[in-house]
Amino acid sequence: MLDLTASNPTTCGFEYPAEEILSALADPRGLQYSPESKGLRSARESVAAYYEDRPGFGICAGSVDPERIILTAGTSEAYSYIFRLLCEPGDEILFPAPSYPLLEYLAALSDVRLVPYPLFYDHGWHMDLSALRAALTPRSRAVLVVHPNNPTGSFVMPKEASELHAICAERQMAIVSDEVFLDYSAESKPHSTFAFDGPALAFTLSGLSKISALPQMKLAWLAASGPQTLVQRAMERLEIIADTFLSPGTPVQLALPKLLGIREGIQRQLQNRIAANLAHLDSTLTTNKLISRLDRQGGWYATLRVPATGSDEDLAVSLLENHNILVHPGRFFDFRQDGFLMLSLITPETEFHEGIRRLLGHFGGPQ
Repeated sequence: MLDLTASNPTTCGFEYPAEEILSALADPRGLQYSPESKGLRSARESVAAYYEDRPGFGICAGSVDPERIILTAGTSEAYSYIFRLLCEPGDEILFPAPSYPLLEYLAALSDVRLVPYPLFYDHGWHMDLSALRAALTPRSRAVLVVHPNNPTGSFVMPKEASELHAICAERQMAIVSDEVFLDYSAESKPHSTFAFDGPALAFTLSGLSKISALPQMKLAWLAASGPQTLVQRAMERLEIIADTFLSPGTPVQLALPKLLGIREGIQRQLQNRIAANLAHLDSTLTTNKLISRLDRQGGWYATLRVPATGSDEDLAVSLLENHNILVHPGRFFDFRQDGFLMLSLITPETEFHEGIRRLLGHFGGPQ
């Protein structure tokens, strides 16, 4: 069986600087428990330095205050902090569709109702801001964006960001921006975080899982931005929430500066793999009239538009049973209509090439 959904970088054949990673975790200070509710200052400073290295960053005159950063054991925990901060049971968070299905489970565990707003495709993906406005209710507390989106790979464009900030500031709502794939732009000019430096209260989420391709380290963060008064009130409450959870672990916090330091070498390998698999996919589709690839701007996935002769779930099962290839049906990512499949572009190249051959064969392409 060939897994074309493989998205765990630690099992996809990349080379990690093992000695450097393991030595970073061997800091003897990790033997002592000295909890800080927001996370160790040294670790938060390394997160701030990561953002200061990004182009077009515009908060606090080019610097990030580590006091506006809270470390968490993964972005899932960061989501739970924010949901608890912003929402009473039954309150609503708007989220993009398509997007990653984990969000619905996280919201349900926090007794929050997720309300979708659509992304539409027209020579690229766009936010349907009219539909977003129509979905707002008195119980709407925040708008969630994924920048770039998983799985579509689309970034929030400056005009969309400006209008979204205006909507949220007007209604005293927050923006929650999940930017774990921010470093994986498909364009030569890197994209910048968009949630900072706006009139609305905003929270930016990211972590080691994608930045350094180290999901097993379970270290992420949220960074608050926006009007000073709103940020201060939010951070006071978030500090209580974080102190209650008593996480994440000390050794990985101490190692964070070095774990962020290895990211360039790891990201280079992933970007090369993504580019190679994408080039192969596009070359095989040049003469195929039944399957097309939708435009993407970043991330790890490719979206295929395929003939909608039945449900995407049935198609995925058929591909598994008849061709031994595993793909994601579009419905898994909350596509509102059938006719879409998702492929991971970090799949090992040999497996990816053979998987694409079998996939095309299912639709009558060359074997």
